[in-house]
Amino acid sequence: MPKIEVNEEVFYALSDPEGRGRRWENREAFEEALSCAKAELDGDSDKSLPAPERILKIELNDTNRPDLWGTAGCARQLRVYNGGGIPEYPFFSRPGNIQKAERKVKVSKTVKQVRPYMAGFIAGGRAITDPMLRDMIQTQEKLAWNFGRRRRTISMGLYRISMIEWPVLYKGVDPDSVSFVPLQWDRPLTLREILKQHPKGKEYAFIQEHEPVHPLLTDSRGEVLSYPPVINSAGLGAVQVGDTDLFVEITGTDINSVTLAVSIVACDLADNGFTIEPVEIEYEYDTPFGRNVITPWYFQEPVFCSLARIEKFLGERIDADGCLRALRRMGVKAEKAVDLERGISPEKSEGVRAWPPEYRNDFLHAADVAEDVMIGRSLKSFKPMRPGDFTVGRLSPLTLYSRKVKEILAGMGYQEMIYNYLGSRKDLVENMRGDGSRIIRISNPMTENYEYLRDSVLASLMASESVSAHSAYPHQIFEIGKVAFRDDAENYGSSTRQYAGFLHADKDVNFNTAAGQLQTLFYYLSREYDVKESGDPRFIPGRAAAILYRGKKIGVFGEVHPEVLENWGVTVPCTAGEIDLEALI
Repeated sequence: MPKIEVNEEVFYALSDPEGRGRRWENREAFEEALSCAKAELDGDSDKSLPAPERILKIELNDTNRPDLWGTAGCARQLRVYNGGGIPEYPFFSRPGNIQKAERKVKVSKTVKQVRPYMAGFIAGGRAITDPMLRDMIQTQEKLAWNFGRRRRTISMGLYRISMIEWPVLYKGVDPDSVSFVPLQWDRPLTLREILKQHPKGKEYAFIQEHEPVHPLLTDSRGEVLSYPPVINSAGLGAVQVGDTDLFVEITGTDINSVTLAVSIVACDLADNGFTIEPVEIEYEYDTPFGRNVITPWYFQEPVFCSLARIEKFLGERIDADGCLRALRRMGVKAEKAVDLERGISPEKSEGVRAWPPEYRNDFLHAADVAEDVMIGRSLKSFKPMRPGDFTVGRLSPLTLYSRKVKEILAGMGYQEMIYNYLGSRKDLVENMRGDGSRIIRISNPMTENYEYLRDSVLASLMASESVSAHSAYPHQIFEIGKVAFRDDAENYGSSTRQYAGFLHADKDVNFNTAAGQLQTLFYYLSREYDVKESGDPRFIPGRAAAILYRGKKIGVFGEVHPEVLENWGVTVPCTAGEIDLEALI
């Protein structure tokens, strides 16, 4: 979960509805106050430091609220919750109310295929302090790393207005044709050289290195602002304490994420006393928001939730006025409404229609409205209820069978492992010599490390073996867990199954080793099976076999392919296999 460090003095000032920097009486009271932001105190400040230098460490327990990943955003939630009122941000454009923008960014069609979307604004009216600059950098990194999947889908840049000749140009260029001096460097480098020589270039080279065209941000004179999403220039992009009048921009591959991120930063700076001026983004191609977009842009849609549904979700009847009061404490504007689209009675259609704040886009369902009602009213206000139904629980046949398989494998000398069901494409597909045809991708992942559902247990086992070279051999490990893969025969186009996977690593293991262990397992399971040659690319050709039960393929085993071993950095031979346990019941 995201963790942030906030300046204690600044945080208390921004979180106090009266602006006096009021502190909570004790740690317990402070932690209770943080609960409205689904946050908790991760560490107290060092009392030996002067007050302006003390730092609070806060852990956020909700990855759906990137607006909380900074000092101003987290403090805003506490301020509004404790009576501060819903803040107004008049600089936002929205359908039917377009703001006037004095400055413009022109987006060339040459960037459409690599990093097509951009948003930005001007922040001025005060000088940047050291705590403020630190927090801006922290917010930038949290948004780009967590929300932006390591800068793949969004990245952010800050620039000094006084050095920019408008309009700003956002375009795609040949990476060998342009050079500039990047931050923390003393000489010009081409874009390709930055990816090979600069520390930041090496860190984020995976985003652009294979693209024929790379994005570049310049002013109208051709002076480079930045090379998104890698590095700013050492000139226009070197923001320092004391600077005023900043240009803030965010580029990325998803227009909703880009627009939300720039809205979050704009609201944070507005809360810090900056004056926000919109910027016009002029595209040479169509986007979901049109060709000319004034940002910050409010694009969120309202969500309706009936009172009956709120009662069902929360277990208590709450009238419309009570819901509106609770939503206001969460910074959400709402009104009483009736939704008759589903043809149900007017009584059951009474509810509230809520508009997400400018800095939020997590209202996807009526349940999200009900959740804010719950938090806004406070959990303590709900009376505890005893369960009303008498039930007797029991283990499912699949669980009992899985336990039996675990006992057998443990008796054979294998050690049980437990893994995440989500992983990266590199681990689940590329390292395993797969084509990715069966794998299922999460539609809006928070990080590329947990972007796909695994379709096999073997990648997880190889990941363990890749970090176990220091342990004495042989290594025998197994896991029993879920896998999911595309399946056109299923109603939802995917199938979730319980698999058993096993791996044996030692200098002299071979196909016969795996075949003998498989035979032992099936003997104790009292199951007959057949095998036939398999062309599974994860195994050495001619040294792999499919497992057949009642004529149907239920698994595979064999000697792991040398390329797979090399991809994982494993230096000893391995045999491995996996079995669909549900097919054996």
